[in-house]
Amino acid sequence: MAVARSSHSIRDEAQPSAAEILAWSRGLLDPALRLAVDTMPDSMRGIVAFHFGWRDERGRPDAGAGGKAIRPALTLLSAEAAGAAAESALPAAVAVELAHNFSLLHDDVMDGDRTRRHRPTAWSVFGVNAAILAGDALLAAAFEALAAGPAPAAGVRVLSRAVLDLVEGQSADLAFENRADVTLEECLAMAAHKTGALLGGACALGAVHAAASPAVTARLRAFGERLGLAFQLVDDLLGIWGDPAVTGKSVHSDLHSRKKSLPVVAALTSGTPAGAELAALYLRDDPLTDTAAARAASLVEDAGGRAWATTRAGELLAEALAELDAAEAAPAADAELRTLAHLITHRDH
Repeated sequence: MAVARSSHSIRDEAQPSAAEILAWSRGLLDPALRLAVDTMPDSMRGIVAFHFGWRDERGRPDAGAGGKAIRPALTLLSAEAAGAAAESALPAAVAVELAHNFSLLHDDVMDGDRTRRHRPTAWSVFGVNAAILAGDALLAAAFEALAAGPAPAAGVRVLSRAVLDLVEGQSADLAFENRADVTLEECLAMAAHKTGALLGGACALGAVHAAASPAVTARLRAFGERLGLAFQLVDDLLGIWGDPAVTGKSVHSDLHSRKKSLPVVAALTSGTPAGAELAALYLRDDPLTDTAAARAASLVEDAGGRAWATTRAGELLAEALAELDAAEAAPAADAELRTLAHLITHRDH
């Protein structure tokens, strides 16, 4: 399949690293993303710029980390995989990144997280109501970006479904907090909606903007969905055992908030003595001390939750790459999508 490649010396000369791919994607994305934010109302612009790390709480220029921007990179590469230039999917890449950050702003409020990307969260600086409104503004801006692109109707349908699935997953995640009987199947379905849907949608948007066939679009969407579920498994592992200096989150952050993450639910439903002890410790009403959280982490591992999550993430990576094989993607984009897939499943933050 012929493909129109963007001119970029690093990508043309050799197989680039994941960091080089993401830097290339950022180079395309950031000017358009900043332009989208600049068109927001004054009351929202400063909060969003703070969230992205572009400005501090007083509105002064800042150089905070804005995240890896994996989802828009998948969108751009999926367009190339389907035979088009990456730039054809730039409106979709902007929309995906705006929609993703809408979810992060709202997640931080709902979870009460005070730190993201080694900086205070927007709600902890500007207040809960302002952060919620800023998230709403990001979602509106995402659809505005799609409306200005070459495939507005199809793009809006893809992103709308992904966001609806994301909301369903987040709703289930919140409901799990008050339940002691969450099954592993329910938890996997929740993660598929909460994380898998948007990564799948990101890939489908790239294909749609490349005018790909329904079959190719479906394969690229499935690639992203399986990769997204693997992403969530890795995220859950990092939420328990990640290095706070690298992740930007407090040690055992997910355990302190008693999240029913995938490794935790795998442990709770393992039928092992360690799983039973974890249930007695984890399902109490009183806050977990640092010592109790450390014990909970050990019990999750002893009950097999860590090993199961690691193994399942590897299986999902293999399933995702099989979908990419079936898509018969353009060779250069295929190789770079594989590089990003490996990064997603072997990252430390």
